[in-house]
Amino acid sequence: MAEETKPAAPSTVEEVVVEKPVTEKELPPAPEPEPEKPAVASATEEVAVEPVAEEAEKPKEAEDVKIAQSVSFKEETNVVAELPEAQKKALDDLKQLIQEALNKHELSAPPPPPPVKEEKPAEPEKTEEKVEEVKEGEKVEVKEEEKEKTPAVAASTSEDPKPAEPEIAALPPPPVEEKVEVKEESKEEKPVEPVVVAEEPVATVTTVVDEDGAKTVEAIEETVVAVSSATPAAETTAEAPAEEPKTEETLGLPPPPPEEVSIWGIKLLEDEKSDVILLKFLRARDFKVKEAFTMIKNTVRWRKEFGIEDLLEEDLGNELEKAVFMHGVDKEGHPVCYNVFGAFQNKELYQNCFSDEEKRVKFLRWRIQFLEKSIRKLDFSPNGICTIVQVNDLKNSPGPAKRELRQATNQAVGLLQDNYPEFVARQVFINVPWWYLAFNRMISPFLTLRTKSKFVFAGPSKSAETLLKYIPAERVPVQFGGLSKEGEHEFTDADSVTEVTIKPTSKHTIEFSFSERCVLVWELRVLGWDVSYGAEFDPGAEGGYTVIVSKTRKVSQTDEPVICDNFKISEPGKVILTIDNQTSKKKKLLYRSQTKPLSE
Repeated sequence: MAEETKPAAPSTVEEVVVEKPVTEKELPPAPEPEPEKPAVASATEEVAVEPVAEEAEKPKEAEDVKIAQSVSFKEETNVVAELPEAQKKALDDLKQLIQEALNKHELSAPPPPPPVKEEKPAEPEKTEEKVEEVKEGEKVEVKEEEKEKTPAVAASTSEDPKPAEPEIAALPPPPVEEKVEVKEESKEEKPVEPVVVAEEPVATVTTVVDEDGAKTVEAIEETVVAVSSATPAAETTAEAPAEEPKTEETLGLPPPPPEEVSIWGIKLLEDEKSDVILLKFLRARDFKVKEAFTMIKNTVRWRKEFGIEDLLEEDLGNELEKAVFMHGVDKEGHPVCYNVFGAFQNKELYQNCFSDEEKRVKFLRWRIQFLEKSIRKLDFSPNGICTIVQVNDLKNSPGPAKRELRQATNQAVGLLQDNYPEFVARQVFINVPWWYLAFNRMISPFLTLRTKSKFVFAGPSKSAETLLKYIPAERVPVQFGGLSKEGEHEFTDADSVTEVTIKPTSKHTIEFSFSERCVLVWELRVLGWDVSYGAEFDPGAEGGYTVIVSKTRKVSQTDEPVICDNFKISEPGKVILTIDNQTSKKKKLLYRSQTKPLSE
């Protein structure tokens, strides 16, 4: 889902769900926005984003109360055979780059350090200069210049056993006998070069020196011998870095097997599930192969540095399970993640999560751990479900004033954007407050059409109805307008729900007919309520009496959201439920029922 924001023309308007009229002068500062991020959005993701510095051209809405939505997003296929040719080629090129990196063990290796400029020590430089002078035949001139310094050299020779410290410091002179043996051995291999270089300077110098020359000659002779014998070592040292390192090929050894790298439990390049993962990275980078390859390398290295595998086993507590949780699937089979911003209105929870840096880091680790566990449950086969629906509840959201929450949000958003691409099938924002209008106007021109096509917005009065467009009522939690409840109840998420629209100022009846003794159990709810509800049993036999099961009463929004009832049927007949909508608005009715045998 990692997609960079960029200026884009406003998309076509599809539907409008926010209806709080307000003028722009009354708008408070908007929250810091964040465009759609990779993977599953955290409880504080997708809506706490840095505001844009300059407000670009705003899309024109027909009314101030409307939020424009682009055409609904449709997921691309993950079957390689169904991809366009250009995308197939991009996938093949990316697989080739990854294979080469795996062969060289470079994919998960840390990036190489920046080159360090080497500084040559002073002493070896002097030795190399003298070697060059010897090779060029300028030995006499050099030594004549040294003649003027001869008394000092002689003095230092007589008083100090180290006659030429800068030259001898690197390699102290070995005993004479050992030098002779070395030269004789070297003569067998290279008979000419060592002899000429070692003897010529001595003959030249002895013809020039005076009485003290004996000591000087000895000193120079030792120096020349030391230099000539040190020359191969010095040259070897200087040339050593240039030598090619020994590899398995040069040593005749078989190359090591390619490294194995896994992401979200899937080994790269192992099977078709790997192709699904690679396509996520390619789509996040508009099928630019090199950029996708760089993103994969960075993700693999980050996962190793962050310690993802160890994090999965870490116990980070469950205090955030009311703020972020998975519940059910949508009508297409995508798992649904609910991010409840209002949970952070709890001061104790807020302090425990965001009051200092250590707690914010723990919150981030918990969010990444939750995301990783959720992703591991996805099916990465080409025809499987490998994305998640995000439901972001903005009711009682702390808003942009909470600096600590914003910091944790931005940090989480950055990690998710860079390392969890294309994991969101749809972003549904419910209970959107009126100030969100300004937020949407500000960021809309900077979102890509692909990103905006995944966004769905709904105000408080339309939130439940909007969710029911994408998620079955039996799988929507009760607090969000559905019939799914935690714990043991008469009904489960497997029991389907019937949805009916009741017209304004009209009645709707539901009849259950029975010919045998049984127990009828039912539950129902009307979104927004403000209707009258009653139930009765009408026996089929002539002359029978109607039984009032539930006296007709007005049900308001503040009453119990779901009505659960039952009736023991001891004779043939029918149960009739009546919902009377006397308001000027249509109502959405949800109900389901089941029968149980009547025990004697």
